Amino acid sequence: MNKNTGKYYQVSTLQALALGFSKSVITVSELLKHGNLGLGTFEDVDGEMIVLDGKCYRAKNNGDVIPAEEERGVPFASVCHFHSHRLEECGKMDNIEQLKEWLTLRIEEDFGLNSMYAVRINGEFAKVDARSESGTQAHHVTLKDALSITQKAFIFEQIKGSLVCVYYPDYMDGINAAGWHMHFLSEDAQKGGHVFDVSMTRGSAAFCRITSLEIRIPDTPAFDTYALKGASKEEIQSVEQGKN
Repeated sequence: MNKNTGKYYQVSTLQALALGFSKSVITVSELLKHGNLGLGTFEDVDGEMIVLDGKCYRAKNNGDVIPAEEERGVPFASVCHFHSHRLEECGKMDNIEQLKEWLTLRIEEDFGLNSMYAVRINGEFAKVDARSESGTQAHHVTLKDALSITQKAFIFEQIKGSLVCVYYPDYMDGINAAGWHMHFLSEDAQKGGHVFDVSMTRGSAAFCRITSLEIRIPDTPAFDTYALKGASKEEIQSVEQGKN
């Protein structure tokens, strides 16, 4: 592996999570051995995960953030040992689509659209429209159905913090979310969640190109009861981008 590129360590697949496999595969402490930046969720989809500077945080369904316990289970996550190879200043961004377009242009300049990326954006935000959720212990209940009950949306205004941005190319759709997936953590690590929309005043983006992927497949018998190709692209997109 090129010394200027990194590796993603991924727990399970987004298809499995979308279809309802939300039981623990590894613990938070195990996950942090494989990366210091990334995102995911927790057992029973009990909150959104933000991994930043080697610490794991859990955003509760009111947008409050607490440190994740070392023994808390992880059913799905994607982390890397973040080494920035490129730093770019970014100005005002009115919405998340504008930000995604800007990020995509930057990796296109690297001839990196078929690679994976981790990007950290430290900035000042006029608005962050985000969500998190509380847990549900039901088996084989799709993530879309679970979120329709447990998901709460909230808005942070005039706030400083970091966006953790994960990019997977289109051909990996289902393994993870194709395109950009973003979680937010405030500068004081008190607020955060999965990002629906964002209005940024200014920011600084650090890019880490990822050219290797290790996937930890669950080894429990329950995992074999899921027909993973049954997770539709539309359902995954609705979970990633949609509100109740």
